[in-house]
Amino acid sequence: MNAERRLHGNAVPGPGLNPLALYARSRGIPTTLAALVCAALLTLWVASRPDAYLDPYRRVPLVSLAPLLASSAIGVSLHTYARDLDDTAVRPWWPRRLGHLLVLTGFAAALLALAVPGHSQEFGAAAMVRNTLGAIGITAAAAVLLGARLSWMPTTLYFSAVYLSAASPRVSKATFLAWSMQPGPQRGAWAVGLALFVLGTALCAARGTRPEGPRV
Repeated sequence: MNAERRLHGNAVPGPGLNPLALYARSRGIPTTLAALVCAALLTLWVASRPDAYLDPYRRVPLVSLAPLLASSAIGVSLHTYARDLDDTAVRPWWPRRLGHLLVLTGFAAALLALAVPGHSQEFGAAAMVRNTLGAIGITAAAAVLLGARLSWMPTTLYFSAVYLSAASPRVSKATFLAWSMQPGPQRGAWAVGLALFVLGTALCAARGTRPEGPRV
């Protein structure tokens, strides 16, 4: 019986592994979930310090860095090792890719929002959720254009440039450009963050990530 479950030396998955479990393992989703939990715990530890709790503006680095960590982990999980096989599948892959992004985004946004208690109207949970959505949207679009392994680069460059330029009055007041540095209830910033998430998620679900060669 065991011999029948081997083909060219590779074990064939047993009946206990359903398609959902196989998909999660092939995309490294358990590792991604662990990375999101670690990012949330680190954020909670920093946000619980007295200076960050009393002065909400000290949380600005958190609402920029934590979404970057979350979006990078999710972006890497979009990598597929057999894009050609996915393209020839009988069932369309876009529902799975869409569910993949929505589930991980919801998990990341909820964890990071809970990691910044208090001051929700300034740089707390609302700003964290908005920045998480926007960062994941940029990363998802970058995965289509650059591939999953490099999807973190545009998001990191953009968030870093905006954060370093936030001291400039022109940049800090430019809602469209510096949406990630705006307080939580800023409607214009929310509009930009949601638009980026919707566009990036839809593009990634419809097109999939860019095929990548094997690692050297």
